[in-house]
Amino acid sequence: MAGRLVLVGAGHAHLAVLRRLEVFTSRGVRVTVVGPAPVHYYSGMGPGLLAGTYRPEQAGFPVRDMALRRGAQFLEDRVAAVDPESRVLHLAGGGSLPYDAVSFNVGSLVPVSPDWAGHGALFPVKPIENFIAARQAIGRRLAAGKTTVGVVGGGPAGLETACAARGLARRLGRQPEVTLVAGGGLLPGFPPGLRRRAHAALAARGVRLRERERLLAARGEEALLSSGERISCAVLLLAVGVRPPPLFRDSGLPTDSEGALRVNRYLQAPSHPEIFGGGDCIHFTPRPLPRVGVYAVRQNPVLFANLRAFFFGGEPVAFRPQRHFLLAFHLGDGRALVHWRGWIFDGRPGFWLKDRLDRDFLRRFRD
Repeated sequence: MAGRLVLVGAGHAHLAVLRRLEVFTSRGVRVTVVGPAPVHYYSGMGPGLLAGTYRPEQAGFPVRDMALRRGAQFLEDRVAAVDPESRVLHLAGGGSLPYDAVSFNVGSLVPVSPDWAGHGALFPVKPIENFIAARQAIGRRLAAGKTTVGVVGGGPAGLETACAARGLARRLGRQPEVTLVAGGGLLPGFPPGLRRRAHAALAARGVRLRERERLLAARGEEALLSSGERISCAVLLLAVGVRPPPLFRDSGLPTDSEGALRVNRYLQAPSHPEIFGGGDCIHFTPRPLPRVGVYAVRQNPVLFANLRAFFFGGEPVAFRPQRHFLLAFHLGDGRALVHWRGWIFDGRPGFWLKDRLDRDFLRRFRD
C-alpha cells in the first residue's frame, strides 16, 4: 500500500531506515524526515569532539543528504505536538504534517534548572553538537590564559566530559582547573572495581572531584555548591542525567513517569499501532532499559522491518534487548576505561577498541 511515513528525528535508531529509504519511496510511500539539523552527531564520539580527538566531519551522519538521495523530503524542524486521533504532527516552525505511520527517535535532553541559567557559558551535553561549541569556548579562554571548567554529573557522561576537558587543554599545551561535581557519587550503581579505576583516572588527570555535593546555582563564572562553597568555572558543562522531551506527555500519548513514549516489543505504541519509536525517548514496556546508545543501535533493524511490515505486510519483528553490553569511557588522551562482563581494563588498548567500534559504526551507516 502507498501511504505517508514520517521519521521524527534522524538519530541512531533510524539509521537503518534512512539507509534503505528506497524500499519505501520506490513503492510509492511518501517519506518525510524531520530533524533539527542536517547532520546528526554520533553520541559515542561526543567526548572525543570535546577533547579534539575527532573533527566534526568525522563524527556525524549527513542525514539530510541521506534522505534526499533516496527520494525522501527533509524538513529542518521539530515536532511540537502530536494529534494521534487525526494522525497529524504539528511543527515548531508552523504548519502540520499528516502521516499514516510515524516513528520517533527524538533522543533525550539534559534538564537545566532556572537557577543555573545565569551562567555565562553553560553547555548541556545534549544535543551532541554542544560538545563542539564547548570545545570552542574552552579553547578561546585557554588561548587568553588560564581558565576553569566545571562539569556536573557523576555518571559516565560526567566522567568522560571532565576527562575530555583535560584532554583538550593538553592538546593545546595548557593546564586548566577542572572540577567534577558528582552529587550522587562517581558512577553510582556500577561495579566497585570500575569505580576505583574511574577515581584513579580522574586523579591521574588532575581533575578535582567533589562527591556528595550538588550544584545549587550558577551565575557569571561561578557555581554555588550545596556545601555553601563557591567555585570558579568559566565554562560549565551539564551531564546531570537525561530525560525524554515533553512531546509525548503533552500530546496525551501513553508515557512512563518521565514522559517517555510507551512501546511494546515491536517498538509500537500499544494504543496507536501506527506510532513507533526507538532510542532514549521510549519506555520499553517488557523491560525498562537504561538510556545507553547500544539499545538504539540494536533497534535499527527492528524499526526498519516493522515499518516495512506496516506498509507492505509481513510478520513484525520483536526487539530482544541484550542483557550485557560493553562500556567504554573515553578518557580524553588516547586512553579509555573498558568494562565487559566483569573484565576491566584501561589505557591505549581500551581506546583502540572503542575507537575501532565507533568508526566501524559510522562506516556501516554513512553513505
